[in-house]
Amino acid sequence: MQYHKLDIAFLNIGHFLDHFFLLIFATVAALVLTEEWSISYSQLIPYATASFIAFGACTIPAGWLADKWSRENMMVIFFIGIGASSLLASLANTPLQMGICLTLVGVFAAIYHPVGLAMLVQGRAKTGMPIAINGVFGNMGVASAALTTAYFIDTIGWRSAFIIPGVISLVVGLAYLWFTRQNQRHGNQAAPSKKAAAATTDGASSLSKKTWIWVFAIVCFTTALGGLVFQSTTFALPKILDDKLAGIAGSATAIGWYSFIVFAVAAFAQLVVGYLLDKHSIRTIFMVIALLQATFLAIMTQLSGLWTVIGAIAFMLAVFGQIPINDVLVGRISRNEWRSRAYAARYIITFSVMAFTIPLIAWIYGSWGSNTLFMLLSVVALIIFAAVLLLPGKPLAPQS
Repeated sequence: MQYHKLDIAFLNIGHFLDHFFLLIFATVAALVLTEEWSISYSQLIPYATASFIAFGACTIPAGWLADKWSRENMMVIFFIGIGASSLLASLANTPLQMGICLTLVGVFAAIYHPVGLAMLVQGRAKTGMPIAINGVFGNMGVASAALTTAYFIDTIGWRSAFIIPGVISLVVGLAYLWFTRQNQRHGNQAAPSKKAAAATTDGASSLSKKTWIWVFAIVCFTTALGGLVFQSTTFALPKILDDKLAGIAGSATAIGWYSFIVFAVAAFAQLVVGYLLDKHSIRTIFMVIALLQATFLAIMTQLSGLWTVIGAIAFMLAVFGQIPINDVLVGRISRNEWRSRAYAARYIITFSVMAFTIPLIAWIYGSWGSNTLFMLLSVVALIIFAAVLLLPGKPLAPQS
C-alpha cells in the first residue's frame, strides 16, 4: 500500500530539514566565522568536507538497514540524530570542533534520501509529482537555510542558527516516533501488497539486464556531474551574491533574503518537471534541462549587480529541475524490496561528489574567482547533455 498523507507530510518535512542543516554552515562561514575565527573563506570551508563524505558514505548502510530492518525507525533516527548533532555544532569554538560536529550532521543526514524516497514512491505507478513535491520541500530547505541563518546572525548570534533548528528537529522526531507507534498499534503500518509493489516495478521488469545496467550507469554518471553542479551553486551562492551585490546588500540578512528568493523561486521548477515526467519521455526532458543549465551558467559570468539575482534564478531553475529526473529513473527501474539500496547507490555518488566539491570550490574561487567556476559548471552541464543522449527512450516512458 501507499503511505498515508501524514506519513508523506513527515517525509516532506524531513527533506526540508535534511537540506537545511547541511547549509547552515555555508552561510555562517561566509558571513561570520571568517572574521570571528580569523581565517579566510577558502581555508574555512574545507572543514565541511568530512560532513559531505559522511553524507555520501553512510547512505549505503542506511539503505541496507532500512530494507532489512525498518524504514520508519530509520526516519526516527534521522530526525533525532541530526537535531542533536546541530546542537553540538552550536558549541564549537574552533574550525576543527566545527568540522567534527558537521561530520555527525552528515552521518544522520545520509539517512534521508535512500529511506525517505523509497517510502515516498512505494506503491505508486506515477512518481514524478510526488518526487517533485518532495523535492520542493528539500529546496525550500536550501533556500530557508541562507535566510534564517543570516537572520539569526544579525539578531541573536550564529550559534542560535544551529540551536533552534536542532530543537525543532528533535521535536519532529519525537512526534514521528509517537505517530509510527500509533500506526503499529492500530495495524496501519504501511506494507506493500503484491498489487501495490507491482505498480512500481513494471519499469524494472520491462528492461533487459543489459539495458538495466546501461541505464543505471548513465544515472550514476549524470548523478555525479549533477551533484557537482548542485553543490557548487547552492553552497557558494551566498558568497557569490555577497561579492556581486557589494554596495547593494549591506547586511547578512539582505544576502540571506536574496539567496532565499533565488532558491525559493527556482525550487518550483521541480513541480513542472515532475508533471512532465509523468507525461513525456525522461530522455527528452533531461536533454532540455541540461542545455538550459549550460546556457544560464555561461551567461552568469557576464552579469553583475541586481542582474546577478536574475541570472541566479535562471540557472537555479535548471539545476533544481534536474533533481527529480534521476530519482524518477531509479524508482522506475528498481524493485520495492531493494529500492532503498538502489537510492543509496545513487546518492552515495551524489554526496561523494559533493564532498569533493567543497575543496574544489575553495581552490577555484581562491585562484580565479566565481566566473571561472560558472564556466566550468557550464561545460559540466554540456557533458550531462551528451550522456543523456545515450539513454533509451521507450522503455523509460511513463506508465499509463
